[in-house]
Amino acid sequence: MQKKKLATVWLGGCSGCHMSLLDIDERILDVARLADIVKSPVVDGKEMPEVDITLVEGSVTSDEHYRELIHIRKKTKVLIALGDCAVMTNVTGMRNYFNLKDVFDTAYVHAVSNDGEGQVPDHPSLLKLNEKVQPLHEVVKVDFVLPGCPPDADAIFYVLFEFLNDRVPNLSAVKKLKYG
Repeated sequence: MQKKKLATVWLGGCSGCHMSLLDIDERILDVARLADIVKSPVVDGKEMPEVDITLVEGSVTSDEHYRELIHIRKKTKVLIALGDCAVMTNVTGMRNYFNLKDVFDTAYVHAVSNDGEGQVPDHPSLLKLNEKVQPLHEVVKVDFVLPGCPPDADAIFYVLFEFLNDRVPNLSAVKKLKYG
């Protein structure tokens, strides 16, 4: 059997889902028997090759995330929204309740100095925040969602192992793993 190609990506989020992925501990060897991890913040892969499965953590918060997610969707067969930020924006989406200029003013202008003289960073190398944060499914087709903040390591392993063995995971089994 030929090994599958696996990618993990971190967009707008806290990296908690990747930490939970690492919590599968020695079961990573079971994953490694079935797949090569070809892109991940954990292995520092820069290019997005053609892959069988991509786990995407985080929401779409910027122009860069938007372009990256479109590219990822073109390069992957199965895209899994990993965690609550990817599924419904969670904490990253809290700024959706406010005008983006007000968020910048609060974070940079008023917070930097008492006299309101702070300045919003503006440089070509910095990403440009979108007016609103979006969950993955509002930008691309998502094949599977794995909620949780972060998802439980057992649930991540179960879903990943099922896809690596050409089976579609049963969400009720995931709920049993996460919530008993």
